[in-house]
Amino acid sequence: MTSTPTLTEIRQAIRNVPDFPKPGIQFKDITPVLADFRLFGACVDFLTSGHAPGSIDAVAGIDARGFIFAAAAAVRLGTGFIPIRKQGKLPYRTIEESYELEYGSATIAVHADAARPGSRVLLLDDLLATGGTAGAAVALLRRLGAEVVEAGFLIELSFLGGRRRLGGCPVRTQIVY
Repeated sequence: MTSTPTLTEIRQAIRNVPDFPKPGIQFKDITPVLADFRLFGACVDFLTSGHAPGSIDAVAGIDARGFIFAAAAAVRLGTGFIPIRKQGKLPYRTIEESYELEYGSATIAVHADAARPGSRVLLLDDLLATGGTAGAAVALLRRLGAEVVEAGFLIELSFLGGRRRLGGCPVRTQIVY
């Protein structure tokens, strides 16, 4: 039997990549966490804790690393998965939300029928930084009439203040820098 990984083990497995994708950015690479089933499983456990099967109608994940955690969480919770993608990547009728980044703007989209009004959705991603993408994802889900019960992240860069952009949505993070 394997022991449950500690938060320290998970934190130590996250690789810091300086100057990626551009100079001055310290990229948090989660691939070593994903490569270790114990660490990956512990992260999914954390992201789904407090949410019993049947308490969530869907788990939404933000393109692209959020898909990894959200898909695993959806299976764990016995519910469906909602992909929130970059503009132009979904094949059916979509609604879109644009937002500002430090270095420009971007747009994300979700299928117009991805969530029913009143559905309880858990939103997951790997990292909360400035909150632009996550805030736009919360706005998209709310436009569909869904209740975003929580936004969960493996990592939060708290010094960037991203929580402020999530429209009062409850936020849970595992590792805070």
